[in-house]
Amino acid sequence: MDTLIIAEKPSVALRLASALGNGKQEQRQTDEGVSYYEIKSAKESMYVAAAVGHLFTIRQKDRARGYPVLEIEWAPSYEVSSFSEYTKKYLDALVYLSKRCGKFINACDYDTEGTVIGTNIIGFLNKGRLDEKSKRMKFSTTTTADLLDAYRHLTQLDISNFQAGEVRHMLDWLWGINLSRALTHALSGRSFGGKSLSTGRVQGPTLALLARHEISIVKFVPKPFWRITATINGTEFSSTKGDIFSKEAAKSSYEKTKQHSSSGVIESVESTERKVNPYPPFDLTSLQMEANRALRMDPTRTLEVAQSLYERSFISYPRTSSQKLPPTLGLQRIISDMAKNQKYMELASKLIKQGRSTPKEGAKTDEAHPAIYPTGVTPTGLTQEESRLYDLIAKRFLSVFADPATVARVRVVADFGGEKYAANGARVTSKGWLEFYDYTKLEEKELPQFSKGMRVQSSRVDMREMKTQPPKRYSKATLISELEKRNLGTKATRASIIDTLFKRGYLDGASITVTKFGMSVYEALEKNARMIVDETTTRKLEEDMESIAAGKKTESEVLDEGKEMLLQALKSFDEHKDRIAAEMKKAQYQSMILGKCPKDGGDLVIRRSRAGKTFAACTNYPKCTNTYSLPQNSLIQPTERVCEHCHTPIIKVIRKGKRPFEMDLDPQCITKKDWSPFGEPKKVEVIHAENEARPKRQKKTVKGVAKRAKGMKVKKDEGI
Repeated sequence: MDTLIIAEKPSVALRLASALGNGKQEQRQTDEGVSYYEIKSAKESMYVAAAVGHLFTIRQKDRARGYPVLEIEWAPSYEVSSFSEYTKKYLDALVYLSKRCGKFINACDYDTEGTVIGTNIIGFLNKGRLDEKSKRMKFSTTTTADLLDAYRHLTQLDISNFQAGEVRHMLDWLWGINLSRALTHALSGRSFGGKSLSTGRVQGPTLALLARHEISIVKFVPKPFWRITATINGTEFSSTKGDIFSKEAAKSSYEKTKQHSSSGVIESVESTERKVNPYPPFDLTSLQMEANRALRMDPTRTLEVAQSLYERSFISYPRTSSQKLPPTLGLQRIISDMAKNQKYMELASKLIKQGRSTPKEGAKTDEAHPAIYPTGVTPTGLTQEESRLYDLIAKRFLSVFADPATVARVRVVADFGGEKYAANGARVTSKGWLEFYDYTKLEEKELPQFSKGMRVQSSRVDMREMKTQPPKRYSKATLISELEKRNLGTKATRASIIDTLFKRGYLDGASITVTKFGMSVYEALEKNARMIVDETTTRKLEEDMESIAAGKKTESEVLDEGKEMLLQALKSFDEHKDRIAAEMKKAQYQSMILGKCPKDGGDLVIRRSRAGKTFAACTNYPKCTNTYSLPQNSLIQPTERVCEHCHTPIIKVIRKGKRPFEMDLDPQCITKKDWSPFGEPKKVEVIHAENEARPKRQKKTVKGVAKRAKGMKVKKDEGI
């Protein structure tokens, strides 16, 4: 009985075939050009073929455009979206091979998504049967050794994990399409200033989290406080009273210190030495945060690059919540293999010489995968981006085996007439793991020599007035960490949810701000249909889906509960639909204002022509017929700034797959001389108008789309 092994992507299929066939696999192609591999033995043949992400997706059973939509089904992705047309030939290849096979193995990534992808395919190929003849391969790296070990230890299909993932997909789809349709319907089907309206099970609470944070920043009222410092032997000492919020009290301390500035005494000198342990190995969230901090890499891009490194056997599976490195990984062998890499030879050799192979781990665990680690395979053919991320992962891995760093600290306290001042010094006396992980440094500060009872004088006493600062804005990386703490979304979806909020025009900036448009959506829902933006609802469903995976709840229980919650949310929405529409239409006008018309002072707003083209027009039409063309297929945001040359508003232009840029509206502005003929700045820092030249149209072919979309998730038209 022949066997069909299903990989998640073509690159992994090749590695599987090479490992299981010991290099003797035969590559073949279907008539449509899809490659697969045959491994022959005396008793049977084994075929290895790939999906390209999800070959199946969810659709509603009927074609109604209203809501609520509750009846849904799984269907081949190519039947649901033209964007997924390229997946048909891959599914056809699997169907062709399945006719020869009686056994199936899901070798897709061992996580919820990989389980759903592979199990859906097996169910389709095996006429709905998920029996004992179908197995699961579990591996955390795509090295030959791990793939062979996974094949020797096949398990039954992880049905509970599949059901949890299936329910997640269904509820995300149901909440996304129903709530997004409700929003659109409230506005009578009209676009919101050329922007798409959407919300969803996780998208809504995430927007609410950011909007409330934005409100706290806007409403923040700074309070004055005073800090008093005294300079002794060139070193600044700070008052031990800390921040003083009474000006009178601060002035009293200042005057008293000044009075005794020449008769101070060192009250105490305390020296301590402490060990600083290395950071734990990376899980996905900490990798995204550190790559953002150290490499300025976007969290979504971090995951993409890490996935590429994994598929080429250079690192372990990146979608993990674990900070554990169990001995079963062969840690000594990995360190030895890294010692063969010229770049890490010195560091790895030190660990080997010291006999260090026990890592310093973190608290977080993941039943499916260990922490992210280099496999020991020496990387080749890396891009600069891949090389930088690999180096971060490799050095973090090596550092967890190293000695703690040792830091000597000293605290000196001086007394000036009863007013006490302190200075803290720090010095790294043993680098330990810091020698391995050069992406971080401990702050050091040397102090002059002081001794207890020593007479000192202050050469300068300062009383600085300062103000309290508002809460810091989130970056994408810190927001992902916050969502994880609140159990909103999953490690694999949080970055894409944030990206969706940006694409919808709800958010802006590296230090995330909520746009007027995003705030209007939040406020309308918060006031009138709070359940949609309430994270308690989402968290409850997340916990329920985890219960399915643990075998504590059934798929139907959680799906029915999720549908009931959705109906309650829609009921609340419908009861206040008119109010929601009124509030959003009022905000709609504000969101479309780009600035003032330079000809008569009216508002320049975004309009749409009968041909579907957006442009800027003066609200004083027909008295004022002033108009400006706008970039098409773009998200347009006002900046509330005006060009100093042409005096037209400056707008921000966001285009899919391109870096955002700013421009003014006047096509004849002097700032355009350095722009490309396609209406974009040649240099990103140029921030003015574009020529409305029409870009070349690109012919889209199935082959071209497949090449660009290789390995991508199926595109969805609604938010999560």
